[in-house]
Amino acid sequence: MPDDAAVARDAAEAEAVYSHPVVEPDATAAYGEHPDQVIDFYAPRGDLARPAPLVIALHGGAWRTPYDRWHLTPFVDFLARRGFAVANVEYRRGSPIPAQGGTGPVAGRWPETFDDVAAAFDALPSLVRTALPSADARRTVVTGHSAGGQLALWAAARHLLPADAPWRTDRPAPLRGVVALAPIADFKVAEELGVCGGAASQLLGGPAKFEARLPYADPAALLPTGIATAVVQGREDIGVPQAVAEAYADAAAKAGEVVGLTLLEDVGHFPLIDPAADACAVVAEEIAQLAY
Repeated sequence: MPDDAAVARDAAEAEAVYSHPVVEPDATAAYGEHPDQVIDFYAPRGDLARPAPLVIALHGGAWRTPYDRWHLTPFVDFLARRGFAVANVEYRRGSPIPAQGGTGPVAGRWPETFDDVAAAFDALPSLVRTALPSADARRTVVTGHSAGGQLALWAAARHLLPADAPWRTDRPAPLRGVVALAPIADFKVAEELGVCGGAASQLLGGPAKFEARLPYADPAALLPTGIATAVVQGREDIGVPQAVAEAYADAAAKAGEVVGLTLLEDVGHFPLIDPAADACAVVAEEIAQLAY
């Protein structure tokens, strides 16, 4: 269990992230009929001499309803101010019905959460052409924080899904890379550590369906992707501990793939998406290294 100092630090970092005002998008487009099936677009700021790399962003929040894309908008704006074109993807999250034995909403919806991410990525090429004409879709990087990090890794691995998966693609996504931020990237280790109150198990429909659905959702089971992948992780993270990122990197190595793992000293879960934190600049540089 984290000590009192670690808990206090985590709370302060979370408060800092949520203290930033929401940044409204330059455009919004729907990729489906549900209110959550939308993508917000942020044009690159400044006078650009050439089209900007495209960053697809997926927010975290344990796949639960109370946490939506708006808390990620200061980070998204931070990337836009550094010259990236950004697509901030919303998706359906958990039911507001409390989880069995818990007090909060269930994490995620099966299969709707994955339906949405797949549909959003399939729709993005045409939507970007209209909403972000300054974007260079040939230089696309996907990033996501926490639960969004899992979705980012999953979106890059759809070609490795089981043959009967409705989200499977016949070839790798045309991405320059993935930068996953404190991702819930190994579901078995996450469950062993009780990450986000058993959110990974809830996402898959509960303990009775956990093992059977792992091959369809767990990034650690979808390797090697053949797509350049970097993971950025705070060593002081008590929300999604370092061991989860290390387990994913180890799984990749066993599959014959190298995943870059950047461990940041004195950094917890939230500074990775806090534009006022030094860690956020590290994240932007990781994205730039893959995009350019």
